[in-house]
Amino acid sequence: MKGAAPTNLNSAFSYCVQQVRNYDYHHYLCLLELPPTMRKAAFALRAFNVETSKAMDVSSNQTIGQMRLVWWLEAVDKIYNKKPIEHPIAQALSSVILEKNISKGWLKRSIEARVKDAQKNPTDVPENIEELEKYAEDTISTLLYMTLQSGGIRSTVADHAASHVGKASGLLLLLRSLPYHASKNRLYAYLPADSAEKHGILVKNGDQLEFRLNNPEDLCDVVFEMASVANVHLQKARELAKSIPAEARPVLLPAVPAQVFLDTLRKVHFNVFDPRLARGTFGIPPLWYQLKLKWHSWMGKY
Repeated sequence: MKGAAPTNLNSAFSYCVQQVRNYDYHHYLCLLELPPTMRKAAFALRAFNVETSKAMDVSSNQTIGQMRLVWWLEAVDKIYNKKPIEHPIAQALSSVILEKNISKGWLKRSIEARVKDAQKNPTDVPENIEELEKYAEDTISTLLYMTLQSGGIRSTVADHAASHVGKASGLLLLLRSLPYHASKNRLYAYLPADSAEKHGILVKNGDQLEFRLNNPEDLCDVVFEMASVANVHLQKARELAKSIPAEARPVLLPAVPAQVFLDTLRKVHFNVFDPRLARGTFGIPPLWYQLKLKWHSWMGKY
């Protein structure tokens, strides 16, 4: 029985790796480039993100999805109170938190942002791009902050770059998910109202908001504006590269898949429904993506 706990913990971490591989493959490859001392924590954190990000999608209705997220809020409290939880991702997180002293605030912030998002009405629209940037930072940048923390990296500049990479990745993820949300009649859930109104997609009729997509190019214009903001964040993150500790740079490798998606988006003229975006890895052959990622890792770039 003495070997039971380690065996269960090994299974929990294996489960985390498999979840990230299955649902977030481009970031799975990024995590493989991390130093071995950081990989366990990174996979546990990414698996946690996978679990919370798909909570609403795998639920039969909005209420059940919200209950899943609230369960995770309560689970985080239990983990920090050293109470056992029979869930592989929670078990892996508990081990990482104990070993690496991960900030509870960042974990809670991530889930709370998803809870708030899940509580929105189907007709609610974010007012501006800043609202979406905050959501991206709360859900994605926090992952990078915690990964840096797990490696014992204390650098304000690295945190600043992680903030930019997370915001860029989060905004581009929202753009990538637009076709899925359109299939659920929620195309406009993650488009900024001010931009949509400027390009004629969103029309105010008294107290009501009406969406009109008479010209597909109007949507491309809104997507272009969001993608441009993401691109600025990537540029700002790279401007900080020379001041970032070398050990922090692998944590910022998610900038690579973000750039790949952004480049393909440009090629399809910001049409998120273009089938080329779904080919390979964000529109490029998987092997080419892996080589690009490996090159950035070898060169200490992101």
